[in-house]
Amino acid sequence: MSKAILVLEDGRTFHGSAYGAVGETFGEAVFTTGMTGYQEVLTDPSFHRQVVVQTAPQIGNTGVNDEDDESDRIWVSGYVVRDPARRPSNWRSTGDLGDRLKAEGVVGISGVDTRALTRHLRERGAMRVGISSVDLDPRALQQRVLAQPQMLGADLSAQVTTPEKYTVEAEGEHRYTVAALDLGIKRNVSRRLAARGVTTHVFPASSSIEDLLAVGPDAVFFSPGPGDPATADGPVALAQEVMRRRVPLFGICFGSQILGRALGFGTYKLGYGHRGINQPVLDKTTGKVEVTSHNHGFAVDAPVGERIDTGFGAVEVSHVCLNDNVVEGLRGLEVPAFTVQYHPEAAAGPHDADYLFDRFVDLVEKKG
Repeated sequence: MSKAILVLEDGRTFHGSAYGAVGETFGEAVFTTGMTGYQEVLTDPSFHRQVVVQTAPQIGNTGVNDEDDESDRIWVSGYVVRDPARRPSNWRSTGDLGDRLKAEGVVGISGVDTRALTRHLRERGAMRVGISSVDLDPRALQQRVLAQPQMLGADLSAQVTTPEKYTVEAEGEHRYTVAALDLGIKRNVSRRLAARGVTTHVFPASSSIEDLLAVGPDAVFFSPGPGDPATADGPVALAQEVMRRRVPLFGICFGSQILGRALGFGTYKLGYGHRGINQPVLDKTTGKVEVTSHNHGFAVDAPVGERIDTGFGAVEVSHVCLNDNVVEGLRGLEVPAFTVQYHPEAAAGPHDADYLFDRFVDLVEKKG
C-alpha cells in the first residue's frame, strides 16, 4: 500500500496510506459528521472542489451501489478517512468504495487521525489542502497548496450544472409543473417532487426567465450547489425576475443564498461550515426543532426575529440553526417565495424536513 501525506495550508501535516487513486489533489478541506450516506456525499455536486474529511471512523462498510448516487459522478476533489472497510457487507452493495474512488480517479488518504484533523479545522477554519501519494515532501506540497484558489470568490455552478435541459416526470397523476434551475442539483430533489405529482424540468444554470417560463411552470425551484453565492449575479437577477412575476419560488441551500441576495441581503463565509446529518434547526413557523442534513460553507446575513422590508415586500427569517444562530431559511410575507439553507431532500436522511416539499406544493395551490 502506497504511503500518502495530507498538508493543510498552515503547514499541519498528516501521514497515512493512499486510498482510492494514487496521485495528487487539492481543494478546500471540510469535514462532514454523518455516520452514513458517504456515497451521497461523494456524488453531491455541492462538494465540488472540496476535500472531504469523514469524522466517522469507519467508512465503506456498506460498499457502494447503483442506486444511491446523487449525480452521475463523484464530485469531491479528495477524500480522507481513518479506517476504510476491508470488505463491504450489505445486501445492496455492488462494489467496494475504494475501487469506486480508484475507478473515478479520486485521490484519497486513509489511516489519518480524522478526529485531530477535524478539531484543527474547527479551531482554524476550513482551509486549502493537498493530498499526495506521489510526492511525500510536506514543504513542497504546502507550496503547491498555497498556489491554489480559495473557495471565497469561487464561481462554480457553471462547472456542475446540466449541459442541457431534461425532465423528470411526476409519479402517478401529474399535478404541477416546476422549472428547476440546476446550480448543482441532487437527484433526490426531483424524486421528492415527483412523489407529490410534480413534473420537474431541470434547466442549466445560465438559463433565462424566458427559458423557464417556456414550460409553463406553476413554480420555480433554485437548487443547491457549490461555490460563493456572492459571485452568482446571473441567478440572483433571475430570482428577482421570478419574484416580479409572482411565480412561487422555493430555494434550497445555495438556492437559499441566491434568494437572500435577490432580496437585498449579503452573504458571508462560515468558519468551517455546516456539514453532516445531525444539525438542529428551529422552524420558527411551527416552533418545532428538526434534525437536519447540511452542506453549506456560506450563509445569509439577515436579522433574526424581525420583519424586514425589501424591494419585494416584507420578509422574515423562518429557520435558525440552534448551534450558532445562523440563518437557515427565509420566507416572503408578500411574495410567494421561501427557502431553507439545509437539505429536506436528504438521502440517507434524516427526513424531519421532508414536509417542506409539501409546503412548496401548498404554496403553489394557494397561488392557483
